Amino acid sequence: MARQWSGGHSSSILCVGASLGPEGVIASGSEGGEVTVWGQGGSIIGRLTLPGEEDNTSVVFSPAAPAHLYVSHGDTVSVLDPRNLKGAVEEFQGAGEEEINALALNDTGSALAVADDSGVVRVLELPGGKVCRTLRRHTNICSSVAFRPHRPNNLVSAGLDMQVMLWGLQKTRPLWTLNLQDVAEDEGDQQQRPGQLFNPPLAHCVSVTSCGNILGCAAEDGRVHLMRIGSGSKLEQHGAVKAHSQGASQAHFVSLPSHPYWLITGGNDGQVALWDLSKHPVVALEGKAKTRVATAPRRKSKSKTKRKEQLQDKAKTPVKSEAEKEDAQVEDEEAAAEDVTDDSSGPKLSISHGDKVNWLCPAVLKGEQCVVVADQSSVLSVYPLSHL
Repeated sequence: MARQWSGGHSSSILCVGASLGPEGVIASGSEGGEVTVWGQGGSIIGRLTLPGEEDNTSVVFSPAAPAHLYVSHGDTVSVLDPRNLKGAVEEFQGAGEEEINALALNDTGSALAVADDSGVVRVLELPGGKVCRTLRRHTNICSSVAFRPHRPNNLVSAGLDMQVMLWGLQKTRPLWTLNLQDVAEDEGDQQQRPGQLFNPPLAHCVSVTSCGNILGCAAEDGRVHLMRIGSGSKLEQHGAVKAHSQGASQAHFVSLPSHPYWLITGGNDGQVALWDLSKHPVVALEGKAKTRVATAPRRKSKSKTKRKEQLQDKAKTPVKSEAEKEDAQVEDEEAAAEDVTDDSSGPKLSISHGDKVNWLCPAVLKGEQCVVVADQSSVLSVYPLSHL
């Protein structure tokens, strides 16, 4: 069922990105600093090993300038020209305070968000790479970041502190914070699924629908946590889909104008699944149960994201800083969110990929909607999404 793209890497592929447009290309980054650009049929257009040979953790194309490919490695972001992969056109050294885990660009390509191991999110102005905002609220590794479409000053971040935050870039404090651990405790849903461990909801990957109002966050508890943003950028409702029997590592909305609520997920159980969320209560404006929105306990920053298993055994007694207490008070005043979990409908498509998923990238290849899967190997797998 899957097409295999090989020959582009010699080690495990960690990240994948797709450029926009009918002639769009695919970029992948791996351990050891290797970057490969692929044509739509899997041909290799270019290969490059970045100086220092540090792991490439994120690759993103500019939506405004297709000739700009941003790659994170160590604390640096390199700007490459995918049409001529000879070397970095520009480098933003020290873009992260520590090793960078994720990059995101806004709609206009004028801002680059950088999430790193220290928990800090930096926003860089483009072109030039000048740091214009430094956002400090995560108390552990910040693993993922995404801009809201059509709202270039709204940014979502998620981390191994189990927190999801929405930021307005006019300020350096979040508009709201959702603690996924509090959500799980409030639900009281501790029933163990077959083969599933009691994993805390460490947040690994966040995605936003094309309309900008629905967020999805893949977490270590096997769920994809869903959030709906209402007027005034308030958190209006949240819920979850029980997507994987082990940690959910990836969740990406598939951008289709006629149907913005398809979600593709991947997990440590080796499964890839396609979900239609149009009737989920969070999306369909239903649900009744109330829950609170609060900040997460402080957790000391540990090691790199790929060693997240160590973090699950190191939860300590929560200690809140004055800033966190202030945030909690604001959130109690501003946020009244409904919480719903819908388990009635399963995925529209299930793929037994067989290996832990490092990255998923929805893409249109030769006119067909597909998902590109990176795992522990040096080969990309491409699956058609026939339901779309």
